[in-house]
Amino acid sequence: MSTHASDPLAALGSLPGVADSVDSVRKAVDRVYGHRIMRRRSSEITGEAALRGARGSAALSGADWALEEVRRRTDFGGDQEARTVGAALRLGSEAGQLLSIWRQSPLRVLARLHLVAAGEQDESTGRPRQDGEAVDEPLIEAPLPDAAEVEGRLDGLSRLIIAGGTAPALVTAAVVHGELLALRPFTSYNGLIARTAERIVLIGSGLDPKAICPAEVGHAEQGRAAYVAAFEGYMSGTPEGMAAWIAHCGRAVELGVRESTAVCEALQRGAA
Repeated sequence: MSTHASDPLAALGSLPGVADSVDSVRKAVDRVYGHRIMRRRSSEITGEAALRGARGSAALSGADWALEEVRRRTDFGGDQEARTVGAALRLGSEAGQLLSIWRQSPLRVLARLHLVAAGEQDESTGRPRQDGEAVDEPLIEAPLPDAAEVEGRLDGLSRLIIAGGTAPALVTAAVVHGELLALRPFTSYNGLIARTAERIVLIGSGLDPKAICPAEVGHAEQGRAAYVAAFEGYMSGTPEGMAAWIAHCGRAVELGVRESTAVCEALQRGAA
């Protein structure tokens, strides 16, 4: 992540094509918020978005379960896939409770997210990993930064978030997501946490205050290969790569909007 400008996140907003992605996302979000069902049943849309977002995030982390299986199951303490789905569901429920803390102390929120995802505490839970500790994140194969680099970059990311700025919500969310994937700061569940942090930014920024636009759905729909390819653009640090990653995240939000619009339509027809 480049920090050469006084407001590096805002600078990313001026990359070629990024403004178009930001505008497209804003229009899509506005459309679903304007749906007539949202006036009286928004809480149902929020709940369904959380469920579908959790399913999508878990799918990217290797637990690609059918939505109805996620909805039906109550026991998530079995094999690794079940634990992954359970972690995604818990994170989805927790995200909206951490907005005020996120603005003041993003690192506290990230630690909390790891505790929630892990579900049980050991010596590595809820703190950045130390040198020599293994990281369980099979989807992302990029080289792991050492503990000192993780600490420094997490501190830089935290300062950017606390300082605020003029960057569009999509840009900030994409950078938070990409940086956490790059760092993989915890020993487990980094992908789930990165996507949850993206969701927190989108909610807290005011772009999606009711949490009805699950970007995780869109990331999963675009597929694991496209997700990894776009992330490699982020890792490259080039303007083209960064713009491609932000556009990928923007498309994920739009696909999440499409999912929630379909839910709105189903409720309107009395079919859900």
